[in-house]
Amino acid sequence: QLQLVESGGGLVQPGGSLRLSCAVSRFTLDYYAIGWFRQAPGKEREGTQCITSSGGVTNYADSVKGRFTISRDNAKNTVYLQMNSLKPEDTAVYYCAAAERCYPQQNDMHYWGKGTLVTVSS
Repeated sequence: QLQLVESGGGLVQPGGSLRLSCAVSRFTLDYYAIGWFRQAPGKEREGTQCITSSGGVTNYADSVKGRFTISRDNAKNTVYLQMNSLKPEDTAVYYCAAAERCYPQQNDMHYWGKGTLVTVSS
């Protein structure tokens, strides 16, 4: 079974940047789409961006457009989420998930990591 491990979360000031990593193991990343999702305190989990096996990007949230960039390095079996101009409302646990494509419904993503906490605060 595919395993995903997120890293790179932490505390950052408003306007700052973080890069999250999603390391995939047990299977090659080449054939999977990977999405980044987040769940803020007291809110439902929402998608941010997803990248297909061929590198196409799907945006799930208008709130992150122009600030977040998803990328993948198949040689390293890792997908990244570069987050710039962070705002307090970006505070959430960030999860990566895998499937054969970027599904519009997150429940259709098959494999999930355990998440990494991002806190944006001064």
